[in-house]
Amino acid sequence: MEEKAKNIRRSIIEMLTKAGSGHTAGPMGSADFWTLLYLGKIAKYRVDEPWWEGRDKVVLSAGHYAPVLYAVLAEVGFFNREKLMTLRQIDSDLQGHPVYGSLPGVENGSGSLGQGISMAVGMAIANKLDDKKSMVYCFMGDGEQNEGQVWEAYMSASKFRLDNLTVIIDRNHIQIDGHTEDVMPLEPLEDKYKAFNWHVLHVDGHNMEEIIDAVNHA
Repeated sequence: MEEKAKNIRRSIIEMLTKAGSGHTAGPMGSADFWTLLYLGKIAKYRVDEPWWEGRDKVVLSAGHYAPVLYAVLAEVGFFNREKLMTLRQIDSDLQGHPVYGSLPGVENGSGSLGQGISMAVGMAIANKLDDKKSMVYCFMGDGEQNEGQVWEAYMSASKFRLDNLTVIIDRNHIQIDGHTEDVMPLEPLEDKYKAFNWHVLHVDGHNMEEIIDAVNHA
């Protein structure tokens, strides 16, 4: 898995270099998690049936992390890896932020930060209503925790007891305007989630064993 994560990072650098623009830090920093999610088979999916009803849904809320999502989708075979080199080009399916349905495995459109968790909560509620056993995974950046909509969604998830929803937050302490604690202090972040009745696990995002244990526990 560590070697596969290196391959994912290489793909990210190649894509961004060819495009001449895009976000590097988030995709590179979260590559271990995304590698495990797809290549470590944490998420349930079928390459030959991308819209399979029983699949787990992966919502990328922090849309600027798109290069890592595209890289893992290509790595598992959802589309040809050569397509990665069209990132951010006009008429490409690989836009700077994901577009719902543009590629197999892209479950949501994202750009305005904070909206993904609301979509994920809706998907998780729908799964409950339809008696589906599949999971919803929502990946977020720490900067988008500034958005009020995020906390409304957290309250809703608690109210509806969505044990089929797992949220992963990349606590890298940076956002577009600077250090998170300078822009809008977030700490004590874990205590905030706990106050919203969430079960919180803190892991080293570069320790694959910790990531696997945490996701299995969740």
